[in-house]
Order: sequence, then structure tokens, then C-alpha cells
Amino acid sequence: MKFGVIKERKNPPDRRVVFSPNELVKLKQLYPDAIIEVESSDIRIFSDIQYKSLGITITDDVSDCDVLFGVKEVPVENLIPNKSYFFFSHTIKEQPYNRKLLKAILEKNIDLYDHETIVDSQNRRLIGFGKYAGMVGVYNGIRAFGIKFELFKLPKAETLDGKEALIMHLKRITMPALKFVVTGTGKVGSGAKEILDAIKIKEITIDNYLTKKYTQAVYVQLDVLDYNKRIDGESRDFTDFVNHPDEYVSDFEKFTKVSDIYFAGHFHASGAPMILTKEMLNASDCKLKVVADISCDVKGPIASTLRSSTIAEPLYGYLPLEDKEVDVFHPAAVVVMAVDNLPCEIPKDASEGFGEQFMEHVIPAFFNGDKDGILERAKITEKGKLTERFAYLQDYVDGK
Repeated sequence: MKFGVIKERKNPPDRRVVFSPNELVKLKQLYPDAIIEVESSDIRIFSDIQYKSLGITITDDVSDCDVLFGVKEVPVENLIPNKSYFFFSHTIKEQPYNRKLLKAILEKNIDLYDHETIVDSQNRRLIGFGKYAGMVGVYNGIRAFGIKFELFKLPKAETLDGKEALIMHLKRITMPALKFVVTGTGKVGSGAKEILDAIKIKEITIDNYLTKKYTQAVYVQLDVLDYNKRIDGESRDFTDFVNHPDEYVSDFEKFTKVSDIYFAGHFHASGAPMILTKEMLNASDCKLKVVADISCDVKGPIASTLRSSTIAEPLYGYLPLEDKEVDVFHPAAVVVMAVDNLPCEIPKDASEGFGEQFMEHVIPAFFNGDKDGILERAKITEKGKLTERFAYLQDYVDGK
């Protein structure tokens, strides 16, 4: 089996990579039969020399590899026919901008595996960058508060070395007695929690959060049934919410009355109710000053997320009264941070963590006959056709 790590070619440049040099050394130790090549890149967070110094082959041509690993979409003109590819294709939700890509993959007889479709038997995602999005999202949200109220200055996350540097800079500021609310307990939520805990923000119960005042910064982390309620007032379980999202409405307003910063790190399923509405944001007793939408669903469950923002320009103002974008310093503006590629700001940590997950959950499948069905479930295309699991994409491919 010959594996190739490809150069990222999408713009704007992405410095992340599926495997760090150390992770590839581990791969070779665990699977001596594996041959690994890394395509030369001048933008990757790990230099060619770092791979070479550990005995990894650097090449300008990966066309003799069987399986190719990348992070972002591969431009159509760079796709090598008759190969197996792993990357985030952004096609499984029928994204219009990548229809040509999926069509080309089928025409070139490529077997496509999407990082998003690597799931266990319970359909839970096994790998991703979500944890690192959560980490940077918390940093950026607190930084936004400092900018808006001219209280403290934090450098941009992208200028720092990684997670530890984020924590160090956050610890240096004098933190006001703010209340932070986090939605989501998955990978994004765990990354947010890791940073909040590391800078010694006290986690408290929902009841205390809603009713008590504190002289220090505190946070609460909410699961889906903490901020959604059934319309009929009955109390049910998570399965009921998943099966009948239309029978629920947001119960988030009580948190908007006491929170200063909202970190949105939830997964929002199709048909689920809005979480933060413009009516909530427009209420006279709404206290929210910053909404850090880490999940970044444009026109999704967070009314203030009018568009995604960028690493270069991460913040914009939202005026609830007129439901429009305004300057961050408008006196009635809520500050919105909605960067849709947050993990790119700490590419080293993100790449190392991603590679560890990939090594644990995916690489063994190539050597154990895919006994757990990891590859089978993740495969979108095979021999020029959509697999049965992704046959629903046929109309999308055909442009219907």
C-alpha cells in the first residue's frame, strides 16, 4: 500500500495537513509494509525539511501512490484519475459550488472518501478539526469583547504558535466578571471547554448561572435539551428531539438575559428550531454583547450570523433593530465572530490532533480488511459511480 500526502492547492492557502512528520514515523513503525510519500509544499505548517529529516520521502509527483490524503478540496485540474482520495469535499449536503468537483471525481474513476463521512456504526463522526475550532472560537470571542469595549488587546490567534500561546495570552488579561454560555457538547464544545477551563473560568450549574451574580467570570455549557423545549411543554429525551425537531422551540432566551458572550458550538440538524432569534437579540433585557458563532451556519439557527467572516476580518456588527450589518463600534451593535475556518489559525495543533485521530480510526482499516466498516461507510464514489449510501447525490451530480 502506497500512501501520499498531497499539497494543498485551494485558495486562500490552508497550512494544515492530515499527518505531521511524527505521525508518519509512527505509521511506518506500526505498518512496515506501508510506503509513504509527501508532496513538496512551501505553505504547509511542517516544512519539507521536517519530513525529510525523519526519513520521509519528499516528491513533486505522487501519481504512483494508491491513496492520497488532503485537507481541503482538490482543484479539478489536479485530480489524478483512478486513485483513492481523502479530503473534505463539501459535496454531501449538495453544495452547489462543488457539483463540478464531484462530477469530475466520477468521470476520473476516483474513489472518494470524505473526512466528514468517516463515522462509526452509530453514525458518529470519528475525525475532524472541530475541537480546534472551539479553542480558537473562544479566544476570538473574548478578543472581540476586548476590542468592542477597548478593555484589553489580544493579538490575532493566527499570529501565535498554537493552543498554549492562546491560553498564555488569555491568562495575561484582566478578565471582567463576565458570563459565558456555550451551546454544544461535541468536539467543538469540548475545545471551547478546554480553553475556558485552562484559563480558570469557573463552570457553574444552569440554575446558578441564571439566578446568581458572580464577582468572577463564569460559564455554563448547554446540551441540546437545555436550550430547546417541546411546544406542548412535555419533557422528553434527546431521541424525541432528533425524531421530532418540529415539535420544539428555542428556550434560549433566558440565557440571553444574563450572558455577555455566547459561544455557539452546537450541531444544528435540518428542521431543528432557531436557537437565537432576532426577537431575542432585540429584547430590551438582552445582555449579549458578543456572539461567537463557531459552528457558523449562515442563515442558520443564529440570527446575527448574516455571513461568514474571515481570519483577516473576523468581526462585524449586527444591529438587531434593523436586522442588518453595521460597524462593530455602533453603540447598539452586537459583535459577531463567524469565521468559518477557525482551525486554520492554529494549524500545527490542528494537524497533530487530526493525524492522531486518523491514525487511530482510519489507517488500521487498510490493514485489517476494514473489519469495522470504516472505509465502506466513508466511501462516496467507487468505480465511477456513487455508492449506495450516497446514491441520493445522483440528481445533484446530474444538475437536476
